[in-house]
Amino acid sequence: MNNAHDGDGLPQDPEGFDDDIDDADDLPEFEGDDSLDNDLLQETLSQAAAVMDPVPAQLQQTAVEAYALYSLDTRLAELTFDSLVHGIPVRGEMAPPRMLTFHTDELTVDIEVSAHGLMGQVLPPQEARIEVLSGPQLASPPTLTADGMGRFTSDLHVTGPFALRLRTDAEVVVTEWLRV
Repeated sequence: MNNAHDGDGLPQDPEGFDDDIDDADDLPEFEGDDSLDNDLLQETLSQAAAVMDPVPAQLQQTAVEAYALYSLDTRLAELTFDSLVHGIPVRGEMAPPRMLTFHTDELTVDIEVSAHGLMGQVLPPQEARIEVLSGPQLASPPTLTADGMGRFTSDLHVTGPFALRLRTDAEVVVTEWLRV
């Protein structure tokens, strides 16, 4: 094969192949199932990611624990009020407490997070065991107890992302995760 070069040092195409590439009508049409190709590509990329950038063991454990929270018996309490979004600023207050309200069909949880700790109330008033979930935990999470009026308090300083798991006589409820 003759490799002729033009004045720029680039190979010339003496047989005119470049002209054929521009004509897309001459290309054969692919009639196969490309889902197999996509599955193979996804599997190859997953294997490469597992080798080049593996998931840290602690993060994987956290993901497994978070997935374990999902069950038919556990209900998700949605955030319906956040003082950072809906609150009216108070003049003179340098670090106002953050007020949060979570709600399910039958249960409401009001929470105040401040520099002094965490306090709140379960409505309708009832006793409950409340676990404070936060990031990867090597031990069991701190547990609070709501009295017969549904009130609970703790000097626990919540930092980073957190959620609450409430266990009442009737149900188990987990709040949405929030960052303080």
